[in-house]
Amino acid sequence: MKKTLLLALSLTAAAYTAQAQAPAAKAATTAGPAITFEESKYDFGSVVQGGTVDHTFKFRNTGTAPLIISNIGVSCGCTTPEWTKDPVAPGKTGTISAHFNSTGKMGMQNKVLTIESNATAGSTTVSLVGEVKEATTASAAATTAAAAPSTAVKAEGKKVKEKVGDAKLKAKTK
Repeated sequence: MKKTLLLALSLTAAAYTAQAQAPAAKAATTAGPAITFEESKYDFGSVVQGGTVDHTFKFRNTGTAPLIISNIGVSCGCTTPEWTKDPVAPGKTGTISAHFNSTGKMGMQNKVLTIESNATAGSTTVSLVGEVKEATTASAAATTAAAAPSTAVKAEGKKVKEKVGDAKLKAKTK
């Protein structure tokens, strides 16, 4: 008797679970506009302080009505977004480009872009993540030499010769 009751309860639970999952499988497209990103997080690895990162997030309107992005908020003034301004028709794609300037930043970074649109799910986010590393003396000197070729590299009582990439740096102090 107990086995029969247990079997009946198990079959009922299995049938209920299968029935509850069926509507989710049928809803491949959303009524109204819907934004679906190919990737919601971009890991840029590492960048030297003062360097920049540019990345384009691609999205598709998986809904049934045109998608309009009205604004993109950023977590920091160091990140600048640009996006598809025209309505994106159902099934079509658009882009959001993010430019991150690491000047004044150090360590691990997580720059969040909040996309405000007419999507039925409301606002959504994408992010740039990675590490900003301190500029080494050699790369800082190369950056300085490239930015201002007439600027002398100072060293106290030493001759300095250094090659960074294609740039050759020489300095002599008295």
